Amino acid sequence: MTEIHDNERELHKFRMRLTAAVIFVFVCFGLLVARFVWLQVVKHSDYAALAEDNRIAIVPIVPNRGLIVDRNGVVLARNYSAYTLEITPSKLRANMDSVIDELAKLVEIDPKDRKRFKRLMEESRNFESIPLRTRLTDDEVARFTAQRFRFPGVEVQARLFRQYPLGDVASHVIGYIGRINQAEAKAFDGTEDEANYNGTDHIGKEGLEKSYEKLLHGQTGYEEVEKSAGGRAIRTLSRTPATPGANLILSIDIELQKVVEEAFGDYRGALVAIEPETGDILAYVSKPGYDPNLFVDGIDSQSWTELNTSPDRPMVNRPLSGTYPPGSTFKPFMALAALEYGMRDKSWSIRDPGFFMLGGHRFRDDKPEGHGYVDMFASIAASCDTYYYMLGNEMGIDRIHDFMQQFGFGQQTGIDLEHEKAGVLPSKQWKAERFKKNRAAQRWQGGDTVSVSIGQGYNSYTPLQIAHAVATLANDGVDMKPHLVKIIEDASTKARKLTVPKETKRIPLKQENIDFIKSAMVGVTQDPRGTAYRAFANAGYISAGKTGTAQVVTIAQNQKYNAKTIAAHLRDNALYTAFAPADKPKIAIAIVVENVGFGAEFAAPIVRKALDYYLLGKRPPPKVPPPPGTPGAPGVPPAPGTPLPPALPSGDTNIPVEEARSDAGIVNHPPGGETPGNKE
Repeated sequence: MTEIHDNERELHKFRMRLTAAVIFVFVCFGLLVARFVWLQVVKHSDYAALAEDNRIAIVPIVPNRGLIVDRNGVVLARNYSAYTLEITPSKLRANMDSVIDELAKLVEIDPKDRKRFKRLMEESRNFESIPLRTRLTDDEVARFTAQRFRFPGVEVQARLFRQYPLGDVASHVIGYIGRINQAEAKAFDGTEDEANYNGTDHIGKEGLEKSYEKLLHGQTGYEEVEKSAGGRAIRTLSRTPATPGANLILSIDIELQKVVEEAFGDYRGALVAIEPETGDILAYVSKPGYDPNLFVDGIDSQSWTELNTSPDRPMVNRPLSGTYPPGSTFKPFMALAALEYGMRDKSWSIRDPGFFMLGGHRFRDDKPEGHGYVDMFASIAASCDTYYYMLGNEMGIDRIHDFMQQFGFGQQTGIDLEHEKAGVLPSKQWKAERFKKNRAAQRWQGGDTVSVSIGQGYNSYTPLQIAHAVATLANDGVDMKPHLVKIIEDASTKARKLTVPKETKRIPLKQENIDFIKSAMVGVTQDPRGTAYRAFANAGYISAGKTGTAQVVTIAQNQKYNAKTIAAHLRDNALYTAFAPADKPKIAIAIVVENVGFGAEFAAPIVRKALDYYLLGKRPPPKVPPPPGTPGAPGVPPAPGTPLPPALPSGDTNIPVEEARSDAGIVNHPPGGETPGNKE
């Protein structure tokens, strides 16, 4: 049977399908055109910028860090270039440990390198490049380069490294740099420093490296580099050079610094030497010190543990943050206050019976039999405690406080280092605030004043403060801000700028009073009664000085001080202050030697060596080891009576005065007790 087709109907269906197909094609084409217009017209500028960014890379140029040199040009901190093997964790395609194991077949990698790398990885961002090995040899670089294709995410980079050529000499002055940690990187976010530290891995952590970080770092430069689709650099389009960091020219005389550090030997303590006329710090010693080179690459855990658990606490910056009673070095300032207040004249004298009684309490002098008749000159030269017990009792604590405040006691000096402590210049108000939770202890006692008057009691100052006060006295009351950086030098233009161009203030003092106090301090070294007469015999110059021996803790009632029966870390501190030449001082010094005993015996000889070198150019003779079998030779105990440097237990550099005694204070023993005086 023949099938009849409806041609018209089929033609209509075909036309409908064709129309739908045409419409679909036109819609699709329209969408393509619209997308094209969106990309090429509307978003043209945005995508052009992205394309340009893909073609051009901005590469930071890390500036050379500024040098640190001493006043004579001796380099204390410098830079050198070396190769570093670095890993970017986010780019690794294999397990971290397996990658390091494979790298160890090409480059020597010690266990300490692995430990340091893991610690740095914890402190760093995941996309940062972290050093695994530093200071690669040329052979190691060649071996890795030949196998580089096997280690995506691992690169050899040429880096600038910081070096401290003198090791631990002046370590607490210079400080050190270390890798930027997460907290420091976060602090840069949103600040002007964020761009300047782009590409920088290290930052100053301590000392001048930290306090002058912005000047030492310099200004980061940039290169516009055209690169291929594969990321390979093709050519440099433009370049903004980096501005190198400024150079720091210190006031420190590094040779004087070496002499003092050697003179300390194994003893702990601090010394600060200042040029009175300028405030230049000539020597800044904190013993023991540490090697700042350990921190540059990231210190290994063993070295870090040794530094932090050592009983000698080498990381403590003693001149800046160690606080000590000044002992008898306080007496010249007390005598000057008496003259300025008109409470004493130069000839006023007492008969010293060897003690002073107040409210039934006996305050002993260092001489049980007393010094006999003592005027103001002899009270300083021979260091008579009784003279100052009486003077302090009459003067009162508020007058003492107000006068001493002018010399900077109990205040930060403003030195160009961070974390300076203010110490304690006691007063009635200070005690009320200090013991506000203990009302019974708030009231200022007369015995408190008596103890303060000989540099004991609540007095607590940094060696830097004491040195600053002595320098101001030597400079006739003209206060120059103590500083370690003398000149800032532009590394490019060599232009120089003084950091402290003028005096801070002048203390209103009568010149005749200053001259008398200076003459009495000369008596300390020149008068046969002087406590440092033996230490400065045949010196070849005239110096002024004052010995001091300060208690760390109080002695029980009716007991005499005996170093052999007291724990090593509780023995007396030895102090000495000096300036020389006495008629026109070029140098003023304050020293504290911890837990050794008398200032005249232990502190003054170190100062003598410092002055001999600075004024005469004399160096101490080299140490010659004793012959085998004699006392002090290796394996042989020292001779009986030889003082040994005691070990300090973990904790503060010195037990704070207010914690080392009862809440009521060192002088508030029951009536009838005795308080020992200073011993020189």
